[in-house]
Amino acid sequence: MIIAIDVGNTNIVLGCLDSKRTYFTARLSTDVKKTSDEYALMIRSLFSLHGVDRHAIEGAIISSVVPPLSLPLQQAICLVTGKTALIVSSGLKTGLNILMENPAALGADLVVDAVAASAKYPKPIFVFDMGTATTLSVIDKKGNYIGGMIIPGPVISMNALANHASQLSHVDLEAPSKLIGNNTKDCMRSGAVYGHAAMVDGLIDRAEEEIGTKATVVATGGVAPIIIAECKHKIILDDTLMLQGLLLLYQKNSRKPEPRRGAAEKRVPQKKG
Repeated sequence: MIIAIDVGNTNIVLGCLDSKRTYFTARLSTDVKKTSDEYALMIRSLFSLHGVDRHAIEGAIISSVVPPLSLPLQQAICLVTGKTALIVSSGLKTGLNILMENPAALGADLVVDAVAASAKYPKPIFVFDMGTATTLSVIDKKGNYIGGMIIPGPVISMNALANHASQLSHVDLEAPSKLIGNNTKDCMRSGAVYGHAAMVDGLIDRAEEEIGTKATVVATGGVAPIIIAECKHKIILDDTLMLQGLLLLYQKNSRKPEPRRGAAEKRVPQKKG
């Protein structure tokens, strides 16, 4: 059983899982002002809340798009479990062939998504991760990560409207009852939800045209359920994709090498009689 932590710009998703089951998941607000002690208290409380023995943890792994939080969270996990967490970086073994101009610059979250999707779904694969940003990762039929897109997410788009248009206010992201809104809030919601859904549908069409074949399309992230419900393409909603990818990466990078048996290895002869 391990702790897997995905640090996003808005939320931190924490999961306690192994190959057989997920024991619990939790969502915390991302806050760079919190100390390692404060995060340790929160993590320890989650174990108590869900009735999971923190001493049963064998290890941990962190994926972060907020670099200042990587070390405090690593320290917090060590305080709670006594284990040193792996941090997803260019030094980890991923099994992923990244065909980018600078593979080391690819975001940790995109790497983790791609590792999990490659292990679970038929290739080629398009992975949409919908949070603060909406990202598209494209994995070709050979399993190569060939590129993608980074797009402002629906929430940040609505917030930008409210911040820059004096007559518009902040509204929650939810699908209105119909496409054509008849009040300002529903018009904003319709634009964010249906507009984003139409964008996703359009990107799938264009990306499939570019790679020359149909693809398996997978979506994950905090706002994915709202958006995918309004898409016309067949899209697999996988809200545990990131945690599963972190588990796979932990397993790839924490296995102890098997002892090698060389020529110098000799058996001790047993005495007769």
